[in-house]
Amino acid sequence: MDFINGLVVLMNFVLIPATAYGAQLALGALGVTLIYGILRFSNFAHGDTMAFGTMITVLVTWWLQSMGISFGPLPTALLALPFGIAATATLLLLTDRGVYQFYRTQKAKPVILVIVSMGVMFVMNGVVRIIIGVDDQRFSDGERFIFAVREFKAATGLREGMALKTTQGITVITALIVVIALFWFLNKTRTGKSMRAYADNEDLALLSGINPERVVAVTWIIVAALATIAGVLYGLDKSFKPFTYFQLLLPIFASAIVGGLGSPLGAIAGGFVVAYSEVTITYAWKKVLKYWMPEALEPSTLMQLLSTEYKFAVSFMILIVVLLFKPTGLFKGKAY
Repeated sequence: MDFINGLVVLMNFVLIPATAYGAQLALGALGVTLIYGILRFSNFAHGDTMAFGTMITVLVTWWLQSMGISFGPLPTALLALPFGIAATATLLLLTDRGVYQFYRTQKAKPVILVIVSMGVMFVMNGVVRIIIGVDDQRFSDGERFIFAVREFKAATGLREGMALKTTQGITVITALIVVIALFWFLNKTRTGKSMRAYADNEDLALLSGINPERVVAVTWIIVAALATIAGVLYGLDKSFKPFTYFQLLLPIFASAIVGGLGSPLGAIAGGFVVAYSEVTITYAWKKVLKYWMPEALEPSTLMQLLSTEYKFAVSFMILIVVLLFKPTGLFKGKAY
């Protein structure tokens, strides 16, 4: 029974949160890897793109709530999500037309586009902060839990309880649907095949009659959808704060590089590798080991390798190790 109680604690504080966080990082990393694979530069504005899409969704959610419109037990933000995606897609298309297109036609080196994306990042960051402020914003409503700790204890009779938040369940299900839809689009549709061909060999794709501007536009629209969905799911699960999304850029890039920059499958795998690493290294294992070790050997300390304040440092360490020993990532992405 002690082993089961320890397993319940592990599920509650490590496996479930890490799975939800990994799904959020995977969606964010997919956007980064699509831009790198098709447009051939690392987009440092991706975290603030997520923040912008989430901000629009939050504002529309508040408006719907003020009108008395809800989504029953599900968060109202899911109704507002299409508005956030549309606004973000419009912003990215305008940004591409006004900024990136000039450098693309000039055949600028990727490092120039990276520097330009950093400028875009600061502008987006400032716009979001001016509009919605710098404080935490909570916009989740509906049922908070699919099942709560008390219900779990009553059903199982165990000493320890486990909870599954509605936002965690929505995150995993939504991420699964989005990933399946994206892979179907890239592999089965004519536009998706054009995007893959353009990513593999730009010159050959142009000779084949593929319209590069259409490929670029569709890429930005997909990236807008991925960024907004990832940002909203993260905000629902935790809270929305613009600076947090700026910080998320590090674990998102770490996820994309760990899996293999330019590889969609690698981005998904990398997201879960980074998420599980962050959670397991910053978790205090004393409560789990109390159930799994003999009483004489029970730990007296928290058994925590790093404080939660240093969770982003875990992403940085993973990034350095991968760049040193396997720079193409787990799934052999493109060189960078």
